[in-house]
Amino acid sequence: MKQRRTIERLADEELMTLVQEGEPRALEVLYDRHGGAAYSLAHRIMGDRQTAEDVTQEAFVSIWRSGGRYDGSRGSVRSWVLAILRNRAIDALRRSAARAPRLDYDDDGALEAQASEERTDGEALRRERARVVRGALQELPQDQSQVLGLAYFGGFTHREISDLLDVPLGTIKGRMRLGLEKMRTSMDEAI
Repeated sequence: MKQRRTIERLADEELMTLVQEGEPRALEVLYDRHGGAAYSLAHRIMGDRQTAEDVTQEAFVSIWRSGGRYDGSRGSVRSWVLAILRNRAIDALRRSAARAPRLDYDDDGALEAQASEERTDGEALRRERARVVRGALQELPQDQSQVLGLAYFGGFTHREISDLLDVPLGTIKGRMRLGLEKMRTSMDEAI
């Protein structure tokens, strides 16, 4: 019990040294500190409680197996844990997408297949706007489109994106602002 209390007082970086040495109590403390944030991120990405739990477990098993890979010069332990979690979640999404049935038509084809009374001007306008937004996103540099995608499609805050990508908060905000300005210009020209 005394060893447990001693381990709980260690900094994250010191815990990682013990994880590398194979100390299971160090992993328990690491999970106690960062498991909630990891699960929350997994749930946001996966959208499902059970899958989020599975992904979180996979991430911590990976940390246990590769604890020596943590490099303190590249960021905090929390950022490293969340980056591993994010990678595991993306892998899980890719696996599930590979099993998902593929549709033989695109959005425009589905619209054309509907009865004419179901095709409204509003629906056509919505689809045109979506096409313009997709085009504007594709024209952005990768770092800007990544930040915008995480914020608007992933629902992450600026701070969470900063932690995920291990990039300063000011840089994230700058990329967001530049990306939105470029999209606004591109969309104004397209409409």
